Amino acid sequence: MQKYMKPITLFVFLLSIVVHTNSQPITKQLEDEVNSLMKDPQMNCASLGFYVREQNTGKVIFNKNGKIGMVPASSQKILTAVAALDILGSDFKYETDLSYAGKIENEILNGDVYLMGYGDPTLGSSRYDSTNSKLIMATWMNALAINNIKQINGKVICFDKNWESQTIPGGWVWDDIGNYYGAGASSLNWRENVYDIILQSGKKENDSVHIVSITPQLKDILLTNELITGKPGSGDNAFIYLAPNSQQGFIRGSIPPNQSAFKISGALPNPAMQLQNELTEELTKKGIFANNNLSNTNNNADLVLNNLHTHYSPTLDKIIYWFLRKSINLYGEALVKTIGFQKKNKGATSAGITVIKDFYKEKGMDPNAINILDGSGLSPSNRVTPEALVSTLTYATSRPWFNAFNNALPEFNGIKMKSGTMTGVKCFTGYTGKYSFAIMINNYNGTSSNIVAKMYKLLDILK
Repeated sequence: MQKYMKPITLFVFLLSIVVHTNSQPITKQLEDEVNSLMKDPQMNCASLGFYVREQNTGKVIFNKNGKIGMVPASSQKILTAVAALDILGSDFKYETDLSYAGKIENEILNGDVYLMGYGDPTLGSSRYDSTNSKLIMATWMNALAINNIKQINGKVICFDKNWESQTIPGGWVWDDIGNYYGAGASSLNWRENVYDIILQSGKKENDSVHIVSITPQLKDILLTNELITGKPGSGDNAFIYLAPNSQQGFIRGSIPPNQSAFKISGALPNPAMQLQNELTEELTKKGIFANNNLSNTNNNADLVLNNLHTHYSPTLDKIIYWFLRKSINLYGEALVKTIGFQKKNKGATSAGITVIKDFYKEKGMDPNAINILDGSGLSPSNRVTPEALVSTLTYATSRPWFNAFNNALPEFNGIKMKSGTMTGVKCFTGYTGKYSFAIMINNYNGTSSNIVAKMYKLLDILK
């Protein structure tokens, strides 16, 4: 006669299985999942770095290639964010000065109007109520009115010479530079140094693509359109090739068929000149400007400027929010140069990188763990170790600005973490509550979505 297990006995048996499974050391769970991942065909020629630390105790619970430098992509942004918050302070604000040189007589300025920038990456940005371009322009017009300037006999000079003339870091890829995510940073930035192009594609593959509009309008810049219509579902494969301070560029690649308002975005080649043109147009429209002799250079060392208005950016913690949430490369490059300018009186990427590396060295980090060329992670030549990323996260938890930093981290798969993506590169670094971690994969094959799903499965163990 067949015997059946009593209900209560069956319950205890099943419970014992669950308890045994859940009591398995987390290190062993991670090890098993990592071994499984390394056997996956997507990892045939890939390298994996994975480092996990318990936040309360500082105990390292998993370490695979934690000291190996790998391409971090945008996960590198946490290094810049943490250094900026600590070095500059969470309440740091950028300043931009509207000034004049000359004399005001009978409501006429016989002299020049100056805009003096000190690196504010938010000037003209639509992300903040206080920075959008229309409000900024209205504020400057009001400043002229308050100072009884109803006519200007002179020039508009947008001065961007407080920082180095090289706006983009060395090591950036030519395919990136002309596009919105490849916007460089100068001491006078405008509209996040981005412009939009609206395109209209054809009905079938290889049809020509037409430019419908460019906003804001670019003056004295020729863009040669070599775009074609791609296959259905082919996505955005359009690239803009326009070097900094250049006046001629090309748009190449393809966009899907039957698109009437397909948007791509490019990097302004000269943000100061763009702002100068827009300010001049606004002054002309208001009937204030009387001289169209434009220039954005002035070599008069004895120049005396009289301030009309100082615009202040949002505080740094608010800038860091968008820097991490939307991974804005411009913000990272501006922060690096700002750190160099504030600490070494040199608004240069090299100066800022030196300060940042010294900062982390003072915190006990091996200088060889962060071999970086920029502040955003866009350069494929950057190398950062998983351990360095986790050490940065651990340090952040002890700082008074931690809540702002933690709030700025995006959320993926229910985890607060910063991602990093390049061709063949996928990284995540962040917090799961009990643990801080960094997982970095370089040179995987196949689709990004597939490798991400496998990384999520691994990170689920830390929840």
